[in-house]
Amino acid sequence: MRNLLFRQNKPFIPLLFLLGYKCAILLLCSVDETPEAIPTTIRGTIPEWITGNFLRNGPGKFEIGNNKFNHWFDGMALLHQFKIAAGQVTYKSRFLGSDCYMANNEHRRIVVSEFGTVAMPDPCKNFFQRFLSRFEMPGSSDNDNVSFVTYKGDYYVSTETNFMHKVDPETLETKEKVNWRKFIAVNGATAHPHTDPDGTTYNMGNSYTAKGAFYNIIRVPSTKMSENLKETLEGATVVCSIPSLDKTRPSYYHSFAMSKNYIVFIEQPIKIDLLKIVTGKLTGKGIKDAVYWNPELETIFHLINKQTGMLNSVKYYAKAMSTFHQINAWEEDGFLVMDICAADDGKAINNYLIQNMRKSGEALDEVYNTMCRVFPRRFVLPLSVNSKTPYKQNLNTRHDSSATAIRIAMDKVFCTHENLHSEELHKYGGLEFPQINYAKYNTKPYRYFYGCGFRHLVGDTLIKMDLEGHKMKVWEHPGLYPSEPVFVPSPDATEEDDGVILSVVITPNKDKSTFLLILDAKTFDELGRAEVPVNIPYGFHGTFYSSYLQKTFTESK
Repeated sequence: MRNLLFRQNKPFIPLLFLLGYKCAILLLCSVDETPEAIPTTIRGTIPEWITGNFLRNGPGKFEIGNNKFNHWFDGMALLHQFKIAAGQVTYKSRFLGSDCYMANNEHRRIVVSEFGTVAMPDPCKNFFQRFLSRFEMPGSSDNDNVSFVTYKGDYYVSTETNFMHKVDPETLETKEKVNWRKFIAVNGATAHPHTDPDGTTYNMGNSYTAKGAFYNIIRVPSTKMSENLKETLEGATVVCSIPSLDKTRPSYYHSFAMSKNYIVFIEQPIKIDLLKIVTGKLTGKGIKDAVYWNPELETIFHLINKQTGMLNSVKYYAKAMSTFHQINAWEEDGFLVMDICAADDGKAINNYLIQNMRKSGEALDEVYNTMCRVFPRRFVLPLSVNSKTPYKQNLNTRHDSSATAIRIAMDKVFCTHENLHSEELHKYGGLEFPQINYAKYNTKPYRYFYGCGFRHLVGDTLIKMDLEGHKMKVWEHPGLYPSEPVFVPSPDATEEDDGVILSVVITPNKDKSTFLLILDAKTFDELGRAEVPVNIPYGFHGTFYSSYLQKTFTESK
């Protein structure tokens, strides 16, 4: 089946009819928006206690006129809403009204550069004007196609640039464009902030100065702490700036970890060559071409105290690895325990070219087989390292942990991980897009997490991991490709896994048959599905919001 997943859509349909296939739908096909809510067909049962909006974000348009985007991350942001109430589900979608989307459509070509696509000079300009345009500094795209996030109760869509867009979660209409630089001196922010129970939100963003590149920890105060501020991001501050190990080649990061008292920034060997970005227009190279993997570097864990903003003088090192998503982190018995999804190399980011994802047969297998698998790992960082701490012995005294932490220099501790899985997970290609019961267990000891198995270039199974005994439950159906699993707790939950899992499942071998899947989070049995009569491309991240969830999150303080 995999050799049919990523082909060009229309040119292959007649051939596939001859081969006996009714229709071939791309996982990454361009689709039209559905701005008015449409009903879905319910199979099974949707629990009536689920009331709210399941919101999803991801690329939905991969061609503008005769121009095509090069990378999965480049497609124009398409926002999705599954409104769930009284056992019924409606669906709608809208393209984000970003400046780049408007400009691209107006000119009927790609006029704003993205991660893997460089906008070519305007052909209507004369030769001299086109030549000069290559020396202009590259601007940031506002194509916020990664996730939905909330600040002070307001909904935003974001990516990794300095722009976010405020969105109405009911209509999906784009309300306003927000520039982080208006409030703090950063060149961007991640699409994965963390929120404390009191509503204080933390994020990270780079800044580039004459002294080099810095990683900045950002704090956005809660509504209660900023009642007199008119704009959502007013009051945002940089609580700590960490200089990059290499001034002109900072590390790429997609997210960060947070415990009750600490932010953990992981400086990994995926590097960004700033000179290549600055000269990108001149050389015709995109940001993708400035991102590279340096396996000779170690990974560094930086700990920042959330209350004081002080950077811990002790640095925790590990072998070269890459991580895009962290699972959870908490403090216990003098240790910071951090669970992450990680791989032994960082080349995967450049494998998600659309030309790769639309290969077939042995060519597609070759792309997949060169990718390093991502697995859940645990690191245990001792928090009390001082002049009396012994050298060259394992400081991790937790009896239930095989991770090590060995002091090898004055302010240097080298760490090795323990695996959070059994050999069974290897059958499913590892695990990504991890999710937990965030409202009650973020920054606390926990037992369960959920994710996608990756036996293909995108997720093809849903997995529930039980940390007691490293047991697994799996949902899988050949030819179906589920997205990130989002946990929704039941209103009367008494146990960690009381609730449901929501995931949008793509059916590339069947036209207009995408569906919202609802699983019992405890048993992992399918409860029901809501079939959508339109095509939806495979996306990135989502969120679910309802008033009772907000109450649960606040009460977990």
